[in-house]
Amino acid sequence: MLFSRTIALLMLKKERQAFIIHQVELHNKVLCTDLCAKMQVSDDTVRRDLVELSEKGLIIKVHGGALSRSFFSGQTTRELTYSFQQKQSIASKAVSLISNGMYVLTSGGTTIVEMAHALPQNLQATFISGSIPALMAYAQHPLCDVIVLGDKLSKTSNITVGPGAIAQIGNLHVDLCFLGINAFDPQVGVTDNDWEVVQLKKAMIGAARKTVCLTISEKLHTVQTLKVCAANAIHTLITELDPDDKILKPFRDAGIQVL
Repeated sequence: MLFSRTIALLMLKKERQAFIIHQVELHNKVLCTDLCAKMQVSDDTVRRDLVELSEKGLIIKVHGGALSRSFFSGQTTRELTYSFQQKQSIASKAVSLISNGMYVLTSGGTTIVEMAHALPQNLQATFISGSIPALMAYAQHPLCDVIVLGDKLSKTSNITVGPGAIAQIGNLHVDLCFLGINAFDPQVGVTDNDWEVVQLKKAMIGAARKTVCLTISEKLHTVQTLKVCAANAIHTLITELDPDDKILKPFRDAGIQVL
């Protein structure tokens, strides 16, 4: 009986840890409180799992949660990014919206970085961002100008945040804003789990004529703790799916252009 109970507990632990790894890969950052709620386990259980996964080199444990090692260590290639091919597909759709002479404001995230790498070599546009990985990608483009938003660097998101960055964004009126997002539900809207990044994204939406969300479909119909905006604040949604896919119908019905 004791042996059987031990085996059952080990299986549950493997399932929990597999779920945690998946959430970290999907969102790049997870909070202990969110993991506790989703798995219906105690805070101590989650913290023990995070310690074990960190010791195995599978995640980076930080105060209150965990980060993706592949995104934050810089030691892996882009091809090892979670859902890399899907994000490349999204990027190719996104660049079709950018024309010569545009001013484009972008958040951070691996999909945004793929968009930066997918920009046509003959494009002449100006990109504005505080995302360190995105800025490095934009800097490789031969013709595009790059404006850096400065302030405090969020080490968990690799993007500048805070009053200074928000004030700079408040002085902008750009053609397009591209947002990498963590969750988008047609009823709730766009949500996230990082307070400072949420404030930054709100400012970005307010500074743009049109806001475009880039996300793999796995993040759709999901909700996180902090609200960025209502669904009707988003003009265009780009995923790896065919625009007529039934998963996207609620977003089309909400008046959002779907690519």
